[in-house]
Amino acid sequence: MSRWSNRRRKFREILEAEDCVYPASVYDPISARIAENIGYEMGMYAGSLAALAVLAAPDLILLTQTEFAQQAHRMGRASELPLFADADHGYGNALNVKRTVEELEFAGLAGLAIEDTDLPQPFGSEGKPSLLSIEEGVGKMKAAVEGRSDPDMVIAGRTSAAHLTSIDDAIARSKAYEGVGVDAIFLVGVPTREALETIAAEISVPILLGGGAKDMRDPPWLASQGVRFLLRGHHTFTASVQAIHDTMQALRDGVEPEDVTGIASSDLMRTVTNGEDYVRQGKEWL
Repeated sequence: MSRWSNRRRKFREILEAEDCVYPASVYDPISARIAENIGYEMGMYAGSLAALAVLAAPDLILLTQTEFAQQAHRMGRASELPLFADADHGYGNALNVKRTVEELEFAGLAGLAIEDTDLPQPFGSEGKPSLLSIEEGVGKMKAAVEGRSDPDMVIAGRTSAAHLTSIDDAIARSKAYEGVGVDAIFLVGVPTREALETIAAEISVPILLGGGAKDMRDPPWLASQGVRFLLRGHHTFTASVQAIHDTMQALRDGVEPEDVTGIASSDLMRTVTNGEDYVRQGKEWL
């Protein structure tokens, strides 16, 4: 049994349950450990946050697969929290997707999603997102399933067709990806409750939802539609950016260190760094 088996089974249990959870948006070892300490069932590691945390760059597919996997491994080493990753387009074509799944499985993820958006944005698109053909999307999903060696690791097919093309296209893509063996469908940009109900009625695998209208944030109703998690954004990262900015600005403006507000207590820092464990180990080994 690998060191990752327990967290993968826990994530499988989330998919197999009849509830809908809110994942913690995590991007580095400290954020993953905080989410685990608070009691979140799982963490969501997004490509956009990886670009911000590793490169301080916007979500333009500038990050490499290796950088993405390395950050995932750092988080998995620091926390037992099951991590699900948005692996974007798999960093290339279907052959690259297989390699991406292999690397991310080795990095310790509990699951990942491969999407059918045409990425990176092709020349002449003027920033407007578009989708691959269903046939190419199916090829990527086949490669993702084939790239998995641990059957407990979850592979999800992601599509934004509900807001980029049509509800019918979202259904067609979801059914096609389900047909080649993905464990779940990750839907982004579903515009209304009615649209989600229409899509959910046509597929039998669990649904993972990225965003949605405020009136869709209803866990019991979402659970009744087969939705197993709803991602509500990435406020953890933007809040941390604001906190760092404000603290640096205050110190630059002459505020004394002891007068800076919003600082983590010594107790909290010991908790998030597992400080007591290191004290014990030092006494035993040094």
